Amino acid sequence: MKNRVITISREFGSGGRTIGKKVAEELGIPCYDSELIQQIAKESGFDERHIQDAGEYAPSSSFLSTLTNRSFGPTNEDYLWEIQYRIITELAEKGHCVIVGRCADYILRDTRRTTTLP
Repeated sequence: MKNRVITISREFGSGGRTIGKKVAEELGIPCYDSELIQQIAKESGFDERHIQDAGEYAPSSSFLSTLTNRSFGPTNEDYLWEIQYRIITELAEKGHCVIVGRCADYILRDTRRTTTLP
């Protein structure tokens, strides 16, 4: 049986964190939100505030590509993205869970079976 992973995309003030925790509680599965930032900080050595401030973006975004100069190699944000990508992928493989934000829907897009709710 494949793991059921629920991703919740959100914007500041949308209540995504609260919804994610309630859904996870109802289903009896873990919810990952600020825990992701803590894990990324632990593995990268960056301060949690920097990771939070770096935002949630996919590095292939054409808008962001115009704002950064990658001619000198990967940026810190690229490095953080790789860690974030790996952590989210591992959580999804580990078991059922709810993942709030951090582009989890984008990261897991090729591994999901989507159900659209009315």
